[in-house]
Amino acid sequence: MTTLMKWVTRAFRRAPSPPICFPTSGFETVHQVLGEERFQQVKQGQYYPANIGDVLSSKYQIIGKLGFGTTSTAWLACDLEGHQYVTLKINTRDEDNKQEFQIYKQLNQGSSWHPGHVHIRKALDIFTIPRSGGDHPCLVQKPMWESFRDLLYRNDNHQFSEDLFKAGLMQIFLALDYLHTECKLVHTGKTYPYSVDLPKSVTLICILLDIKSDNILQEIEDKSILESFTQAELKSPSPRKIVDGSPVYASRRFDLPKVFGRAVLSDFGSAVQGDERRNHDAQPNIYKSPEVMLKTDWSYPVDIWNVGAMVGFV
Repeated sequence: MTTLMKWVTRAFRRAPSPPICFPTSGFETVHQVLGEERFQQVKQGQYYPANIGDVLSSKYQIIGKLGFGTTSTAWLACDLEGHQYVTLKINTRDEDNKQEFQIYKQLNQGSSWHPGHVHIRKALDIFTIPRSGGDHPCLVQKPMWESFRDLLYRNDNHQFSEDLFKAGLMQIFLALDYLHTECKLVHTGKTYPYSVDLPKSVTLICILLDIKSDNILQEIEDKSILESFTQAELKSPSPRKIVDGSPVYASRRFDLPKVFGRAVLSDFGSAVQGDERRNHDAQPNIYKSPEVMLKTDWSYPVDIWNVGAMVGFV
């Protein structure tokens, strides 16, 4: 880019949005166990003490909590420079994310012309939050609506329509083809027990590859639900509590959208290189492929096996 072009770009670039002033009172103080407080990492000080209204990396303002896990918390945020909503996955400081972050870089290297490209959740940015005692890696991504599992729970009869199931399945196949052919990655990797009491219609899609139903997300077409989330936090601040000097917030849900977007495959923390054959244990027990059960070399086909196992369960 020439010096003149750089000058023109800077001249017409929008100034960063000012941070929003969130209420510092008027919220419920929770006394029962809340969110990630159930995990030992809270008492060990491993979670980042994020506060709604904080600005991270000089540009991402936290708007509200979306969820939590054993190794991270997820937040809706506003990119003040990019003038857009994003999600932040803030990892615990004992979590080694080098491999996961390298996978996300690899996901961006495939052809954008591939039809599965839009069905893969990628990273917009990766940065580290410095903190005494250990830093916190942070992943920035495009906001998504809730998962297929959440959609089932919100549906009174806990079932997908046939059209929705077929469309979602086709889109996940496209995502897999992009993953396999463009990125040379296999989604599955870790093994874990799977035993929950769910309706059959929920169970049949609860594990797809190493993909649980909560790893199949839906793209947000109705952007108004992002603004509604922000306004809800301003008008009715999230319940919270202080645990060992750090805040723990209740999660807030998105409104039900008027229009559902595309199915998007997420969570690549256990993805492995497909061209490197391996024989370590992998996959949930009830959906293990023959190669994994026999402890022989496995690669891309194990992903397809899991899809077939899921379809056969219907």
